[in-house]
Order: sequence, then structure tokens, then C-alpha cells
Amino acid sequence: MTAFLRGKQAGIQRDFSAGLDPPLFAIDEVTRYGINSQISALAYDPVQSLLAIGTKDTKFGSGQVYIFGQKRVSTILRLPRKASVKILQFVADKLVCVDSKNDLSVFDLDTTRILASYTPPGLITAVATDVILDYVLIGLQTGEVVAYDLDRFNLAPLRIPNLWKDRNPRARLLPVVSLAFHPRDIGNLLIGYSEGAVIFSFKSNGPKKFFHYELPPGAPGGDPEANPGSQRRYPRLTQALWHPTGTFVLTSHDDSSFVIWDAKDGRVVQARTLQSSNVNQPGASTQLAGSSRGTFAIKEPLFRVAWCSKVNPDDTGILIAGGLSSTEPNKGLTFMDLGPTPNYATSSWQLLSNYLEQPKAQHVLPTPLNADVVEFCLVPRKLPHFAGSSDPIAVIALLASGETVTLSFPSGHPITPTNQLHVSLTFVHPFVNRIDMAYVERTKWLGMMENRSHGPSMLKGGAEAKKPMLRFAHRNIIQTAHADGTIRIYDAGHGDEIENEDVLQVDVARALGRYDNIDVIKMSMAGATGEMAVGLRTGEIAIFRWGKNRDFGRDMPHQEARGFGLETIIDRAEPSVKEGLLPLTLLDQQQGPVTALRMSDVGFVAAGFEGGSLAVVDLRGPALIFESSISDFSSQSNKRGSFRRSSHGQSQAGQEWAISIEFAVMTLDGDDYSSILLFVGTSRGRLVTHKLLPEPSGGYAVKLAGACSLEGKIVAIFPINADTGEPTEATPELVAGLRTGLRVNGVLLVVTQTGARIFKPAAAKGAQKSWDDYMCYTATVARFEAHTYALVGLFGDGCAKAFSIPGLKEIASSNVSNLLDPRRFSEAIITPTGAIFGWTGPSEIAALNVWGTGQNLTRSRDKLFNPEALIPPRPTISNMQWISGTQYVTPAEMDTLIGGPDRPPSKRMIEQMRADEEAKRMAVRQNTGSSSRQPAKQDEGYWAYMQRQVQERTENLGLAGDNMDKLEDNSQGFADDVNKFVSSQKKKAVMGLIGSKLGF
Repeated sequence: MTAFLRGKQAGIQRDFSAGLDPPLFAIDEVTRYGINSQISALAYDPVQSLLAIGTKDTKFGSGQVYIFGQKRVSTILRLPRKASVKILQFVADKLVCVDSKNDLSVFDLDTTRILASYTPPGLITAVATDVILDYVLIGLQTGEVVAYDLDRFNLAPLRIPNLWKDRNPRARLLPVVSLAFHPRDIGNLLIGYSEGAVIFSFKSNGPKKFFHYELPPGAPGGDPEANPGSQRRYPRLTQALWHPTGTFVLTSHDDSSFVIWDAKDGRVVQARTLQSSNVNQPGASTQLAGSSRGTFAIKEPLFRVAWCSKVNPDDTGILIAGGLSSTEPNKGLTFMDLGPTPNYATSSWQLLSNYLEQPKAQHVLPTPLNADVVEFCLVPRKLPHFAGSSDPIAVIALLASGETVTLSFPSGHPITPTNQLHVSLTFVHPFVNRIDMAYVERTKWLGMMENRSHGPSMLKGGAEAKKPMLRFAHRNIIQTAHADGTIRIYDAGHGDEIENEDVLQVDVARALGRYDNIDVIKMSMAGATGEMAVGLRTGEIAIFRWGKNRDFGRDMPHQEARGFGLETIIDRAEPSVKEGLLPLTLLDQQQGPVTALRMSDVGFVAAGFEGGSLAVVDLRGPALIFESSISDFSSQSNKRGSFRRSSHGQSQAGQEWAISIEFAVMTLDGDDYSSILLFVGTSRGRLVTHKLLPEPSGGYAVKLAGACSLEGKIVAIFPINADTGEPTEATPELVAGLRTGLRVNGVLLVVTQTGARIFKPAAAKGAQKSWDDYMCYTATVARFEAHTYALVGLFGDGCAKAFSIPGLKEIASSNVSNLLDPRRFSEAIITPTGAIFGWTGPSEIAALNVWGTGQNLTRSRDKLFNPEALIPPRPTISNMQWISGTQYVTPAEMDTLIGGPDRPPSKRMIEQMRADEEAKRMAVRQNTGSSSRQPAKQDEGYWAYMQRQVQERTENLGLAGDNMDKLEDNSQGFADDVNKFVSSQKKKAVMGLIGSKLGF
């Protein structure tokens, strides 16, 4: 009965929620965007062109693995136990993961399922894999190295004891800190212990060379505060790696120094830091860059070192994270370009030392201020070999804050992740501060394809699964504002096929002409026109419009042009954008942070500021057509009759500001015509109504129509048609109908934190409902199927609730606190179709559907592994190394040395053999009828085939014998000629001597 009376009080004669039963309100988790927790590990596969991200186990989410491919290809791999990801490595068609619970998990890229999980008898401190091996070598805290079979999923017979104890029996705890296969000779393994490094030979099953870094008294090492008179020191090793050709070995140490050794004889070629060289010699200078007299500066540790190479593996450089001074203003990754490596066989010792002492160039790949790089992942162009550092085109750096940054390599220019990386990665590139949603018509969004210059794509792997197509649905276009002032816009979808997967990018910092103090707090995008307004904490409002850049490819200086209260900023468009959302105009009221912002579909922008002012911009000029203060409307709250007085005194009206704005087309109470209306809800619960009326000059004027006071802070304003229940927001169709005398019988549904009201504006009485013991944080009028509507909101008890219209009777309630973060309900967005986009953590949002069936998030059906992407052959030793006697171990021999002689061929080897046999059979079938011998080969039986093979082999051996005989004859002839020449020279020398004695 109460619901019926509310409808009558509101002037609505029908129930717009008829047929909505409680079972229809069931929450489906459709998808998620972002990263659930802080990133802890990175890995890239250049063969499959996939990127893997591992996260930590925090209060926001458990550790898991994300794998991203091209466009929207992604999948999530769950760990067997609740833990943090420590190490990730791609191995052919598998992904190896080590977590904080000491589990080694093996995932199949084809099925995206876990294949096996192994917990070794000791703490895992390092792992080593190679794409051509079916094993992962595991370094333990005890100093031992064991091998795990990735094909049989058991422990292999190989076990390498702690080799360093043979050199230092007194050492107690010597964990393995790093493992690295020789880049050319896979039979050599570089093992890094905390005291030094060892080259282990699989062929001889023993150590070949030891590397122990020793600082004599007086040598500073990497510590600038070292006492010259101190005793000998042995800095602890943190990482050991190979030169790309295996000529040198590099070890990094805990004093921020790194040492380069001769891999053959184990001597130190160069010991240095980023700033100084020969730091292992007494009296060497260790002045820190960025330090000055009277200042205290310390060095960062060396977090990660990679020895990179170009296409030519002898042309190298060293990329280092860390090692800079704490007072260094420009932090980032340091790249030492060494240039071509001198020929080891013909170069002197001093030449090699000078080569490493004086790099060709050294520069810093810059990262954001006050951000230390703790990890990085190189993006090779093609090869997965050389420890993933062969000819990289980019580097993805992980900052201490948990954010990521992508830089070109080796120049260090920032690379935007827009249309380069998956949209989930953009949530931490850098962090997202705000989100907003626009409901854009499908054909309009399909035409909004940005034309931007960018480099080669980094992620090309995977294939998206087919999803249902919703061709007639509006698109959920999400806008994400990032900490660097960048806004990214893309289709979040309805869990359906996304036709336009491109991401648009808006550079707010460039539009404002500054790159500091950029904090976007409000965004609004028009669904019909694609125009966008952005409000900042500093009070500016930048407006963007779709168009073509007249200054494409040119960085034009800004020419200040002001008019009609606005500043033109068209010339601040990004030079790399040929067509897209370009800056149009700028409004700076200097009234404090923007508190409310609304971009209408009919060319008007309204904004409220913390200082209490309200401004309206007409984009037809553009021109500022209205500005006033909220306090000017205080006297209106009592003139037109309100159904509830404000609980606050009028003397405090100066503390009031706009928090919700909406444009609509309807007929006000007492009018006989419809008009464009502007509704403004304030922080003190008042609703102010304005009319936008056309003027003879062609512009519009904003006139105050009335105001009323409500109870509580206004959350949202919804104009609805009292006859059909459809929204009456200002659209081009409704505004065009005003010319023909269109009349819209509308009412307002206003939601506050403490209740909801339905009434005829501007100040008539209506129906109301108060929430009981909870507050409403966000709400909207959501449509179910064709013409059924309900009020859907998120409330303080952690539930999503649906209420009927106009009765405001609760239809159903569902707890979503296990899916969304209740503390950020006020930042959640509910779309007109009943989709909820809310935060689950600092950098992840979930998309829910309230008209679902109660389903949980389903597994991704995207395909990751491409079996046609072949792994290139592994580099081998050079001819000179082979002639000099280097014992090369083949991958087949490695299978025997690690897995034992009784291990059967692996599944990958069997599949390769089958593929080779099939290829041979296909080649035989294609080469038919070209010669008389070919049909005979196809028709011959098994014994005839064997007889022919023996005959051909005998003929080949005969030819080889003839060639050897000819070689012997030629060699003998050459030797005879040499003997004759030597005898002739001796005879001439003797005759010359006798002639000189006789005086001839």
C-alpha cells in the first residue's frame, strides 16, 4: 500500500518495475581489469610474444600469475597455495613459477592449467632454464643444485653438490644466488654462491673455474666510505652472468660494485662501479656522482644486471638497476654501451681492461622522480637465447612503488602502454586514480579509432576466444585517470565481443602546459558526441573534442588566446596524434578543486567548484555563458515550497558546493512547455534547478527556476519520463523535438545518502523513502530488458539493492562485499544496463551484472600457445673455439647427462621426430614423376629400399675415398714442391757464401 501511495504522490500512474521478481536480481561476475596486488615478477617470451606478471600475496589479493598477449588476450593462473610469486620463466610451451611457499609450479601454456607442483628438500634461491631443455635447474639454500624434469614431472638424477665448500671448507651457509647457462656452450653452467662463482662442466661433472672477489687493504671497492687501512675484504656476491658470447663472466656484489672476469683463466679484467673503475686497486678514486662536500650520500644496491647485445652478439652493453647515489637527481636504469668486443685471441690484457674501463657511452634511462627500479624485463626482438637479452627493443621496469614503466632500448624514451600492452597493465602504468563511465552508442564508438604514431608492437601472441555479439547495445566506455595526468579510454564491454578494442589516450598535462601537480579528480564524456571534460584538483577544466590534428608531426609553441572566459589550447595537441581526442579549450575559475562535472550530449558543460561557484560552458562558441555562486540560491530554497527543511543554518551556506549535476529535457511544474533543464545537487542536500533558454542571438541563457532542500548529501539525480519510465536526459533527439513543441512529462528521482525522493521539479511535493540503518554511496536507474526499470544502488551494509519505481519498495538484495571493496563503494559506477564497475583493490576493478544468474568469474578461454611459432636454434661455439679444442655438448647429450641414460625420449622430442617424418613423407609425395628413378623409389619394398641405401652409402664412401686420395696426392705434391724450394734456397745460400769468400 505504501508503494502505491508513493506512486500517486509522485504523479506516476504505472509501475515501471512490474515483473521484476527477486530471483532476477542475481549478481554475475563478468570480468576484471587491472592487477589484483603488487607486482613481484616479470617474464617475456619473444617466440610466443607473451608477457607474464606475478603478484605478491597481500591483503588486497593472493599471489597469482597474469599472462598477456595481443589486444585483450589474457589469462590468470592460480598458485597451488596462497603465496607470493618470486620467479617466472618461460620454457617452450610451459611457464615455470617459484613462489614464497617454496613451491615450483609448472603451467601448460596450451591448456592454461597447472601440470605439476614440486617442493624440493630445501629453500629455492635460484632457477635456470633453457628453451631447448626439458629441465629446470634449482639452486637451493644449502648450496646444492638439483634438476627437475619438466617432461616426466619428477626429480632428475643430476645433483650438483656445494662446489664452493671445496674451496672454502670453513663456510657454513653458502646458498646459490644465481644460475646461468653458457650462452653458446650449454654444457657449462655458471653457479653464483654468496662468496663467489663457479663454472661447472656437465661433460667433466666438476668445476672448471672459480671466481672469488678479494679487495686488498686500501682498495675502496664499491663503498666510498671504505677505510684505506682496513683489512682484506670479500664483498658478497649477488648475481653472476655471462657475456653474450661467453668470453667474460660478470659478478655483482653487495657493495654496489661489479667485477668482470676472464672466463678462461679466472683473472679479474676490470672491477668497477657505475662511477669509478679499478676499485679493486688500493688508492682508486670513488667519488659519487651527485654528491658534494659536506653532504652524506650512499649507494643503492645493484638490484639487477643484464649484459645485452645487438644482432651481433659481440656488440654489447650492460644494463644496471641500482648502484646510483642516493642524492642523484636523475634516477633510472643505467646503460653502459661497451660497443664491439675486442678479439679475445689477438687483444692484449690491457686492451681488454681499457675496453671495460672506458665504455663507448653511458647514460641513464630515466624513470619517474623518487622512483627506484627494483626489477626489469627486457623485450627481445626475436631470439629467446642469450638469457633473454638479445637485441631488445624495450625494457619494462618495475618500480619500488609497484608501478611499471616501459622505456625504449637503448635510448630510454618513455613508451606509452596505450595499444602496446593489455589494458589491465595500464592500471599500474602508472597507478589509476579515478575511473568514470560513458554510455556511448555503438556506431559512434566504432568510428572513434585513434590514429597515433607508435613503434612496433611488443605483444603479438595469443588469440581471443569467440564471445557473443551484442550489435544493438550501447558500449560501456571506461575512462581511467592516471597519476601522470594521462587518461585512457576504451570499451569495457558487457562480457561480449568487443569490436573496437583500441584504446584512446588523452594527455592532460600537455593540454595544461605543465607536468607537475596534475591530479585529475573528475571526468565526464558525452555518449552522443564523444566530447570530454576533465576537472583537476587545482581547479582547471580542460575540454577535448574529436578531430584531426592540424599540427600533426610538429611540436608547436603555445600561443595564448583568450576569449569568452576561456583559453584556446588547440595547439597543445600531441604531435604523434593524427586523429583523436584533441584539446579544445581551458576554463580556470580559480575557485578550488572541481567537485562536480557534467558533459551533456547537447553541447553544454557544467562544473561545480569547492569554492562554491557554478559555471556553464556552451561548446558552440565555445563560451562561458553562466557563472554564479551556490550561496546565491539560498534564498530560493524557501520560496517555491520544499517538503523538508535543511538541517543546517543558512549562515553556513558559504561552505556549500555542487556535487552532482544533470541535464534533462522535461516540463517544470507550472509550465506549459518543456525546456532544457540543469539540475545541481549540493553537499548540503539542496537541489537547484536552472533553465537553458535560447536567445535571439543564437546562444543560450541560464535562468534560475527554483530550489528545494532535501535530507542528506545528494548522491545522484535521475530525470525520468512519468509516462514510460525512460530517462529524459538531454539528448539530441529530445532537444530537436523542442522545436516542434515536444512536451515531456517528467519527474526527478533524487538519491541521497539517507533516502530517495521522487517529485515534480522544481520544488513540488512528492514521494520519499528513507534508508533504515545504512547509507547509499552510489545508485542509478537500471533497465531490465525492454521497458522495466529499477533503482539499483550500493549501500553501507555491503549489499547491492534494487528498489521498484515509483514505489521504492525493496525488490532484492545481494551481498557484494566479497567481490568489491566496501570502502570504495562511493567510487563505483552503475551503468543504465545494470553493470557495476567497482574497485576490488588499489589497482583492480571488477565488472558485475545485477541481472545475472549468480555465476562466478569464469576462466578465460583465450588461446595463448601457438604451435607454429618455432624456437630458433640455440647459438653454438665458434669455429675457432672448436679448433682450439673446446668440448661442445649437444642438447641431446645434455638430456643424457641430466636425465640419465635410461630416460626415454621426451614428449617434445617424439613430437618433433613425428613432425620430421611427416615432412619427409610430404616431400616424397610432392616430388613424383619428375624422373624415372623417383617412381622406382615409391614402388620399392622395404628390402629393396635397404639395398638401395647400402649401395648409395657405398658409392658415397667411394667418392669420399677418391676425394681423400686426391687430397693425399695434392698434399704430397705440395710437400715435394716445398722440399725442392728449400733445397734450391740452401744451394743458392752456400754458393753465395763461397763466392763472397773468393771475391766474386
